[in-house]
Amino acid sequence: QVELVESGGGLVQAGGSLRLSCASTRFGFSIMGWYRQAAGKQRELVADINRCGDTNYSDSVKGRFTISRDYPKTSVVLQMNDLEPEEPTVYYCHGIPSWGGELWGQGTQVTVSS
Repeated sequence: QVELVESGGGLVQAGGSLRLSCASTRFGFSIMGWYRQAAGKQRELVADINRCGDTNYSDSVKGRFTISRDYPKTSVVLQMNDLEPEEPTVYYCHGIPSWGGELWGQGTQVTVSS
């Protein structure tokens, strides 16, 4: 069974940085990315990257977050800089496999204190 396993969440002060990593147990994802969801709010796209390296960012994180994938593209990393204060938010890794469907990680919590 293919899984997406996340790591790297935690508590950080505003202005600080965190690095989220997501590793797949299998290669072959067309797109990998990160979504986030705070309590009572809808899950939203943070950033994603396709197999060609083309990236897509939410306007709220442009210039502060960077998404990257490794070779042979079995993992994706979200480097988050200059973090802004926010309530505890769960970040989810997301993948669209080349063989169809979609996968979600279990989520990792990020809390940015002011």
